[in-house]
Amino acid sequence: MKKIIYGLFFGDSITYGEYDGVFGGWVDILKRYALQKFHEGNGDELILFNLGIGGETTEGLLKRIPHELAARNSADGNIVFLSYGANDLAVKDGVQIVEPDKFRSNIKEAVAHARQFSNTIYLVSILPFSQKIDGVVVSSGKKRINEDVVAYNQILKNIAAEDSLGYIDFYSAFLDDKEILLSADGVHPNEKGYGMMAEIAIPIIEKYL
Repeated sequence: MKKIIYGLFFGDSITYGEYDGVFGGWVDILKRYALQKFHEGNGDELILFNLGIGGETTEGLLKRIPHELAARNSADGNIVFLSYGANDLAVKDGVQIVEPDKFRSNIKEAVAHARQFSNTIYLVSILPFSQKIDGVVVSSGKKRINEDVVAYNQILKNIAAEDSLGYIDFYSAFLDDKEILLSADGVHPNEKGYGMMAEIAIPIIEKYL
């Protein structure tokens, strides 16, 4: 009998797919891919939920993750993706929105919630920012620094190693070509960037199709 597995993608505007008017972002590309594979009659059904909210930090994640997981719980199994950090590390009015130690504890707490519903959890790296906005206060009043991206990604890598979680390294894939993979705001990917993210993630979801 075929299983129905849920993939739950928690994150911010990059998970949501902001600024991609063509494909709708990397998660939506994966959603269509999984649906196509199911209609081809290959294996189990994998239903993907895009739970990205623009501007969200790990503080917001903790408020909703228990409810979201309970509301979308497949008896056949769930895969949970946590994609946070780009808003946490931003500096506003001279203060980091979520400092590194708090970011670490928030991710650990979110993983503990996810563990109640899933044995398959992936942490997703933060993308590098364009050179033009590195250390610059933008119109939203936020300042983001690429050095902080490295530090926060290291926190995610450490947690993945400690807790035997998957880690999706979009950062390395973007680093050399970030200026052509990011949109004009220097934070969000463009269609090409989102397409590359999906290409990297497809082999991961293939395992569950």
